Amino acid sequence: MDVEVNMEQKTLTVLQEIEFFNQSEDTLTSIVLNDWNHAYSSKTTPLAKRFSDEFYRGFHLAAEKERGSTNNLNISTANKSKLSWERTEKNPDLVTVKLDKKLAPNQKIVLHLNYIVKVPIDDFTHYGYTERSGMYLRNWFLTPARFENHAFVEYNNLNLDDIANAVCDFDIILRITKNFELTTDLDEEKTTLFESFSFYKLKGKNRTDFSIFLEPKSSFRNFKNSSVEVLTNIRGHKADEIQKAIAIDKVVNFTHNLVGKTHYEKIIVAQADYDRNPFYGLNQMPAFLVPFQDEFLFEIKFLKTYLNNYLKNNLKLDPRKDNWIYDGIQVYTMMRYIDEYYPELKMTGRISTFKLFKGFHLLNIDFNEQYSYFYLLMARKNLDQPLSSPKNTLIKFNEQIASKYRAGLSLIYLDNFIGNSSVSNSIQQFNALNTKKICGANDFETIIKSSTNKDINWFFKTIINSREIIDYKFSNVTKTKDSVSFSLKNKTNTFVPISIYGIKNDTIVFKKWLEPQKNDSIYTLERNQANKIIINYKNEVPEFNLRNNWKKLEGFFPNSRPFKFTFIKDLEDPYYNQIIYAPILTYNLYDGLSPGMRFHNRAILNRPFVYDINPTFATKSNMITGSAIFMLNKDYRDNSLFSVRYSISGNYFHYAPDATYLKINPMVLMQFRNDDYRDNRKQLLLFRQVIINREKSEIVIDSSLQDYSVFDAKYINSRTELTNHISFVGDVQFSREFGKISTELQYRKLFEDNRQLNLRMYAGAFTYNTSNSDFYSFALDRPTDYLFDYAYLGRSSETGIVSQEFILAEGGFKSKLTPSYANQWIATLNGSYSIWNWIEAYGDIGVVKNTNQKEKFLFDSGIRLNLLTDYFELFFPIYSNKGWEISQPNYNEKIRFVITLNPDKFIQLFTRKWF
Repeated sequence: MDVEVNMEQKTLTVLQEIEFFNQSEDTLTSIVLNDWNHAYSSKTTPLAKRFSDEFYRGFHLAAEKERGSTNNLNISTANKSKLSWERTEKNPDLVTVKLDKKLAPNQKIVLHLNYIVKVPIDDFTHYGYTERSGMYLRNWFLTPARFENHAFVEYNNLNLDDIANAVCDFDIILRITKNFELTTDLDEEKTTLFESFSFYKLKGKNRTDFSIFLEPKSSFRNFKNSSVEVLTNIRGHKADEIQKAIAIDKVVNFTHNLVGKTHYEKIIVAQADYDRNPFYGLNQMPAFLVPFQDEFLFEIKFLKTYLNNYLKNNLKLDPRKDNWIYDGIQVYTMMRYIDEYYPELKMTGRISTFKLFKGFHLLNIDFNEQYSYFYLLMARKNLDQPLSSPKNTLIKFNEQIASKYRAGLSLIYLDNFIGNSSVSNSIQQFNALNTKKICGANDFETIIKSSTNKDINWFFKTIINSREIIDYKFSNVTKTKDSVSFSLKNKTNTFVPISIYGIKNDTIVFKKWLEPQKNDSIYTLERNQANKIIINYKNEVPEFNLRNNWKKLEGFFPNSRPFKFTFIKDLEDPYYNQIIYAPILTYNLYDGLSPGMRFHNRAILNRPFVYDINPTFATKSNMITGSAIFMLNKDYRDNSLFSVRYSISGNYFHYAPDATYLKINPMVLMQFRNDDYRDNRKQLLLFRQVIINREKSEIVIDSSLQDYSVFDAKYINSRTELTNHISFVGDVQFSREFGKISTELQYRKLFEDNRQLNLRMYAGAFTYNTSNSDFYSFALDRPTDYLFDYAYLGRSSETGIVSQEFILAEGGFKSKLTPSYANQWIATLNGSYSIWNWIEAYGDIGVVKNTNQKEKFLFDSGIRLNLLTDYFELFFPIYSNKGWEISQPNYNEKIRFVITLNPDKFIQLFTRKWF
């Protein structure tokens, strides 16, 4: 390639020659080139859709000049015969070159290309140009895709760093303006400085990709030892250059000894690469709160990034299909590194030494234990996926955290079971094999199996290629002074080796690996004075439930767990029954500010049985109020029926200044999910019986309807991403006084010009209605909420600011029009459209029908300030059936607002991109 860099225009002008050698057994009529830079060219590419799917707004809102593209592409043969090529709408980041004659096996063809690369801003992926006038160039040029199994590997750029390039030799001339410095992992053969530009000649052999950094002044420091030259700009907080050099030398030598020799003399370890894949947990904390010394922070960041780049350079795997091998070796090496140099380190560093936090299980687990808990976080949500799943099919949390960690844990598990450093030796052999050929998962499996006489088929069948969960427990435990006998109950029928430990006063007195083939086999082991036996004590096996793993061999109540009160949320401690408590504060107009205490067992990991009790003291009514819920969760791992939740809840608050309500709500919630876990579609079936007891109020007109019960069945089908949202709700309700059916359809679309359209249709009808009140009627603008589902600030108020609260339900009107209710049927359409940024125009139309009255057509319109959809919005009515409302008296009383005070709902804004 001959590349001229224009830093002002953010473009690269490329003259390129590709000598393509057909080493396959197939005769080729076309060649596929990866052009991943063109994935940034529009808001409809697979990359753009991926961003939308993960609720990343930056790309969709970006200006045209900030996006990248490949332009003015011309392709010809060596004799200057022009070749045709195509991109498809499905694959805009692939170029298929049509050959003018067939290319037989062992033949070569030379392609000449010229094109202009528009480099994107680095805000999207950390690749591209920076606002500081530098560039990080990666995946920017056209290069042949890998050819295997009689076809080119056609992968779209999905920001997964898994481009499948063919192995190439590179010969590059690069020209940049003189006031920029170059850093690269290619070999710099020649550098010439001219008056206005710098001329670089770069080479690389047997590579699939490379990195180029262009900066006004290079931020990289050079460290070199006997193994490799390292160029890094990883930020080290306050670590000095000597500490950095020591850390780098430790990491390089440890990797060399455990994984094998690097195939290249130079490796780049960039801060941008770390930012793409940080050490989760550390990256979420402000710098002044990070509980580790500065030199360790630099060391762990460098270790993670060095291993990632080292493995991506050395192993010629299919990075999408065989990604678990990259992840597994990386995390395996990191865990072995911590075991070697920091065996006593806790996950929370020096915080674990504070006496104030001694009771927190989360703050006292070993550093390497955190990997298991991150995997369990997804397994307990029933969202874990097989390790062998292609990288593009993984949920974001699995792709970046849980599956990565489980892959490393699995290799640790296998290594501990086989022994004799077999896994480390196999990794070294596999690394060496990659210098000779392109490898795959089958090669890795063959090498590992050849390193042991033990049967390890279970490892690949169960641990790698399935999402079966492991859960052993003891049964039929008996003991003598010298021995202990027991059987193992396999709760999931997933038979894999399991470790058994004997413990005496926190000291391991024996360890034994068992290979159960069926339930209830009896095992007898020497006791060695153990007073406790524990399954999987060191958490070597990625087990689903650790709470049933131990048996005391002494004491009157050998396995009773003492109760332990824990402040705020914690990890579940297998040796205690935790009761978690925390102060809470609620508010409504009639109870006022209500401080209280929350008691629950909602640990960080999901549990099958959950209770949550929230007593509060209402300062305004001077009485005890509150809520409680008890839930039983049942997950189905290989079924479209994803989970079933059985629950019963209760609420006791004021619904008027002088009257309380008690709501009892037994419920069954069924959730369905597609096989594609990345699909944001959610389907729910809900069945509940809502039992209400209301005190009679002297203020509220319809308080004569005191005690009632309603059966409610609801179906919800929704799919949400950044640019599109569609949902359907069908609802059926029956009680002694009424029966009704209703349906709601919502559609939201964010267009390419960043304008947004919101549409909602609602229709409902009574099947029978014997009530003389509008309490159960369909509401045009403010539902009576007889099921007490909505968190109204003042549900019975007809005046004052709280009466202007808006909840999008039933009719969905913003203006208060007459008739306000419909006791026969209702049909409405609500819509809004962007004017500028978060300012929208809204309009509602609808028809309501009441008994003995003619249908009435109603409408309203106005301005919506959509500051945060569904969380904080303001509505300013302008024109409706009432005329020009904006010119009418007391206009401030017509303004409506949406506000969400529930912190759990706000948290969903930040977690939805992960799950």
